[in-house]
Amino acid sequence: MNTNKKLQVVTITLNPALDLTGSLDSLSAGSVNLVKTGSLHPAGKGVNVAKVLADLGADVTVTGFLGRDNEALFCQHFKEMGAQDEFIRIDGATRINVKLVEDDGRVSDINFPGISVSKEAIEQFESRLFTLAETHEFFVLAGSLATGISPELCASWIEKLHQMGKKVFFDSSRAALKAGVNSHPWLIKPNDDELSELVGSPLESLQEFQQVAENLSEKGIENVVISLGSKGVMWLGKNNQNNQNNQNNAEWIYSQPPKMNVVSTVGAGDTLVAGLCWGQMQTNWSRTQILSFATALSALAVSQVGVGVTNIEDVTALQQQVTLNVPANA
Repeated sequence: MNTNKKLQVVTITLNPALDLTGSLDSLSAGSVNLVKTGSLHPAGKGVNVAKVLADLGADVTVTGFLGRDNEALFCQHFKEMGAQDEFIRIDGATRINVKLVEDDGRVSDINFPGISVSKEAIEQFESRLFTLAETHEFFVLAGSLATGISPELCASWIEKLHQMGKKVFFDSSRAALKAGVNSHPWLIKPNDDELSELVGSPLESLQEFQQVAENLSEKGIENVVISLGSKGVMWLGKNNQNNQNNQNNAEWIYSQPPKMNVVSTVGAGDTLVAGLCWGQMQTNWSRTQILSFATALSALAVSQVGVGVTNIEDVTALQQQVTLNVPANA
């Protein structure tokens, strides 16, 4: 475990899952499908982010809610990654989600709602979260909300962490994202579909994405990162070196990943969030360094099965192939 306080991070997974993943030639709806290989492993967006950050060398604490009935795989996973387990245990079993990966890289997700969280468990979680906030600066809140946790409640946690001066990386969707963008997260990372859903209309052009992101920035979100899959990443963020040219002190930078042989897109967005967080935890990385690293990390993720970083040299090599479009002084 890394004892450098600057590399400490808390990941929050309010609705984790065991992912039952199967690979098959192609999925035929309404008929029997034969799976070639399968696996059952701990997941949830925050858990995935934690795995990548731990592989990179961060000192990771994980928290959220876990069902007591099937916690063993999670406990083993956290032990193997060297993470401090601060999950609140609740009655019942953590949900099992199904992911079907076809040979062409297409993924079909069947996500279940998860178990209900009681008021008592929520109070326990709040106490634990804000105790952790006394000693940590970076928080990643990622994924869907468990039954019993309203979008407004989740947003209130983000707002309180913001008021405590913490950097909250927030990656969610639907009602949780809609409430959360008003609670001053430090960074959000919607993809194109999630951003379109947030505004209630399809977004297609670069200019449309830019306008929505700039509106979100005006709400007090310091960093708006938009994931466009193979088309790259857009990042509207603060640049302290250019106060005179932009009164809002926010500038765009863009990245284009190298073309990859896509094996699976599962966890690619979570890996991007982990890369952005890791880059921000470094004291001397520029925004361009952070974005090129995070883009390369995410590109590597789609070329492999499973979430994690097995060889940092592969990331470094891909980073050299990332194309950046950067305005002056970014």
